[in-house]
Amino acid sequence: MEIQNSLKTVLKRLRLSGILISLPERIAYARKTKLSEENFLELVLQDEIDRRDQHNLARRLEQAHFAEEQTLENFDWDAPMSFDRHRVRDLFGLGFIERHEDVLFMGPTGVGKTFLASAVGHAACRAGYNVLFVRADSLFKQLHQARADQSQNKLLRRLLGPELLIVDDFALRRMDATQSSDVYELIVERHRRSSTILTSNRSVEEWIPLFDDPVLAQSALDRLAHNAYHVVIEGDSYRKRLQPSVRGESLRRPNTSADSEIGFPAPS
Repeated sequence: MEIQNSLKTVLKRLRLSGILISLPERIAYARKTKLSEENFLELVLQDEIDRRDQHNLARRLEQAHFAEEQTLENFDWDAPMSFDRHRVRDLFGLGFIERHEDVLFMGPTGVGKTFLASAVGHAACRAGYNVLFVRADSLFKQLHQARADQSQNKLLRRLLGPELLIVDDFALRRMDATQSSDVYELIVERHRRSSTILTSNRSVEEWIPLFDDPVLAQSALDRLAHNAYHVVIEGDSYRKRLQPSVRGESLRRPNTSADSEIGFPAPS
């Protein structure tokens, strides 16, 4: 069906030209079902809302810079791991972002900390929040480079701006004086203003000796730890279960969980 140029011009001026993508199909549907003018208008405008929502979500996901796109729906709840499922379920409600609270995912290498942190971030993007994911080693490199080219303020705004900042693999190694100061500033500036998720294979108590200045460390970590949900994960490597052969075996097993329809295992 050919759309008149005059209508195209009007829609373009109103910045509604996206409607043209589905308009011929909607006109045909309206004629076939004898849709009222009011319902037809609502239908095409809803198409435009859906299109913009998808565009905005794609933009937020791109700006988040996730290492991999992980979602709650893809998490294997049959994995033999121990963690507070009630607390994790609450996190996906995203109330902690509204309350400007933080989250610490802690546990040995490979148990799914990054997966769950990324999945929470993905859920936040879908809910309309701005999210940034960065690995700790990359963060320190960016901060070092920013000092070299005098762009610290620009980088700091980028780190303080998101409603949710996810720092992966935090506290892997000892920090020098500059890095310790940077972490302190980042934590203090984001405290009670926005939310931060950290993943680490060390407990919070083990972080303090990794700072160059223990006083600075105590000040920063007191703010962070007392404002954060602590999720400790223990068990076998979740990363191994992401291998195609293992994942295939998991898919072939019958699902006996009573809560499988909502994506969470039965509370333990």
